[in-house]
Parts: sequence; C-alpha cells; structure tokens
Amino acid sequence: MKEEILEKATDMFLNLGFKSVTMDDLANEMGISKKTIYTHYDNKTKLIEDSTFHLFCGVSKGIDYICSLEKNPIEEIYEIKKFLMLHLKGEKSSPQYQLQKYYPKIHENIKQKQFEMMQDRVLDNIKRGMEQGIYRENLNIDFVSRIYFFGVTSIKDHNLFPKEKFTAESLMDNYLEYHLRGIVTPKGRKILNAIINSNQE
Repeated sequence: MKEEILEKATDMFLNLGFKSVTMDDLANEMGISKKTIYTHYDNKTKLIEDSTFHLFCGVSKGIDYICSLEKNPIEEIYEIKKFLMLHLKGEKSSPQYQLQKYYPKIHENIKQKQFEMMQDRVLDNIKRGMEQGIYRENLNIDFVSRIYFFGVTSIKDHNLFPKEKFTAESLMDNYLEYHLRGIVTPKGRKILNAIINSNQE
C-alpha cells in the first residue's frame, strides 16, 4: 500500500502541484481513509520528500537508458528533453517552483542530487561531442557542464520566466538551441539544424 500511495501522490503532485494537493485529496482519489495514509507517512512533508526522490530515481533511470543507446550527443540531448517533457507532464503545475517556495529544504536536497547526476551525463556528452567533431575542441568542459545545469534549472524560475509568457516546452527548446549553438562546430550545426527543422514540421 505504501508504494501505491507514493505512486499516486507523485502523480498528483506533478499534475496539480505540491502545495495544492492535500492529504484529503489523496485519500479521496485513492478511495482510502486518511488514517491509512498516516500509517505509512507521518506527515505531508515526508510524503513529498519520498515523492521527489521517487521521481528523481525514475528520471535518472530513463536518462541512463537514453545515454546507453549511444546516439550522437546532439540527438541524445533532444531525446532526453522529449523524455523529460513526457515524464514530468510538461510541468503544468510548476512542481519545482512550488517545491522551492514551500519546501525549500527538500528542494535544495533534490537539486544537489540532480546536479551530481547531470554533471556526469553532461560531461560525458560534451567529451563525446568533442571527439566526434560536432562540439568545438577548445571548450572548457567543466564550465560548460555547470552553466548548462544552471540554465536548465533557472528557466523553471517563474519570476524570471512567467508562465503567461513562456511555456515549459518553448523554454526548453529555446534553451537547448541557445546552449548548443554556443558549442557546436559547423558539422554539429548541420545536425542541430536538421533536428530543429524536423521538430518544427
């Protein structure tokens, strides 16, 4: 039952937001009593903590699988983007923003895990791109990987990018193009342009 509660809570938090979903909402949605939830979770904060970690693990496995396919590094980045938009449901409810605002400690912990996970994958992506001649050979890879992480997390800040002006998908597309155009070679630019053109069709 604990696993079912965690699955349903994670889904509801993603769709409706961490702040918006109450323990009553979760109990009603599952057709169980609130008491049943409290036998597994002392409070909502603990449930949110487990949900964010559960989500992080699911996302990490998905990204690892995409990386194992050994696509060219530019395609790999766009495949990961597609997977994230699907898995995180386009972040309609702005879960990260709510997490940062109402549960800052959990947000900081998960952000650190995200950084550690992404740092390895992005460093590998950049090195392979340089070896294949699609990324510039004079890149400072440690700088590029960190600025990439900073950008990806910053575009989720609604104070900087209000939802009324920017959709999650357009932000991610614009950011990826901005990032990649700064590091590709002419050979890489052809691959990037082909992907962008095919996405617009």
